[in-house]
Amino acid sequence: MALKPTIYKLNATISDMNRGYYQTHQLTIALHPSETQERMVARIMAFCLNADEYLTFSRGLSANDEPDIWSHSLDGQTQQWIELGEPSVDRVKKASHIAKTVKVYSFNTKSDVWWRQSAAEFSQLKATYYRFSWDQIQALTALINRTMTLSITISEESAFIAGDAGEFELSWVTLDLDSK
Repeated sequence: MALKPTIYKLNATISDMNRGYYQTHQLTIALHPSETQERMVARIMAFCLNADEYLTFSRGLSANDEPDIWSHSLDGQTQQWIELGEPSVDRVKKASHIAKTVKVYSFNTKSDVWWRQSAAEFSQLKATYYRFSWDQIQALTALINRTMTLSITISEESAFIAGDAGEFELSWVTLDLDSK
């Protein structure tokens, strides 16, 4: 018998000072049986950093041909393709041919090694790469409940997150294609 995903409900009020985006999103997030809470938290944060009216979670781990998060225009063209983790160069290359914008958010302890090994190849592709701190992603899981309300204020390369379970500040870095 296959394991079913765990469903989380999130009411996210996003104030993105960088983009001038202020909106509340009612999100349903499925935690795949093979997915960790840390990966789910990284997905939530990547969603919040890129939120717009068309952005959605895809089938993610259940579908090899889809990113974790994406958006489509009204005519069905893929506008944003957002990957989590350490995707292969081939996967990012495929995404850059399909989507107008490609973003990759790495978040775990092997991110530095993945970046050093692949940065030269990634520099040839039309994508932007970010890294969340693994320690911060782990700590942020303390705010996660099956039903939650979070207020997320984004400014520069950090987000202040407040919820019923407490407050937290998450930062990230844009990975430089010139440094390996």
